[in-house]
Amino acid sequence: MAGCTAMQPATTGGKAPTGLKVTSSAFADNGVIPADHGGVGDCGGKNVSLPVAWSNLPAKAKSVAVLLSDPDGAAGLGVSHWVAYNIAAERGQLKAGEAQPGADFTMGPNVAGATAYRGMCPPVGDQPHHYTLTVVASDLAPGALPAGLSRDALLAALKGHALGGQSVVGLYSR
Repeated sequence: MAGCTAMQPATTGGKAPTGLKVTSSAFADNGVIPADHGGVGDCGGKNVSLPVAWSNLPAKAKSVAVLLSDPDGAAGLGVSHWVAYNIAAERGQLKAGEAQPGADFTMGPNVAGATAYRGMCPPVGDQPHHYTLTVVASDLAPGALPAGLSRDALLAALKGHALGGQSVVGLYSR
């Protein structure tokens, strides 16, 4: 291809990379998500929300939002499984199963309209779906955003306040 050059990885001059880091103790990036985190019933899981941890936040970060989406779902249109926000940045993590009513953060509606974590449940026989677990750091104080924001409404509310984001991807099939 004329005019194309290979992308070279950025060098850090021997220094450790900096910037927001997101991990899940349930799976490695691009690894398989354990069945417990899938939906209940025919989905084969226990609907236990994924653990997620964040570090190296931007200095002005006051809160984070956590989003879980399946870009392969709904015939490629995407499915929102978890919308959590108003989370104090210094918490550093949400533990497995912590997405419960009465949690000290706010949840928005998932694909089914429930303000809850919705475990993975791709169609039987599909190739593994790619579940993207994203953390967005913002300069908004915990509690600044109203309850009930959908994924799209949350992203709109974070415009001008987002300081950075990072994701890990897990695979799930049945």
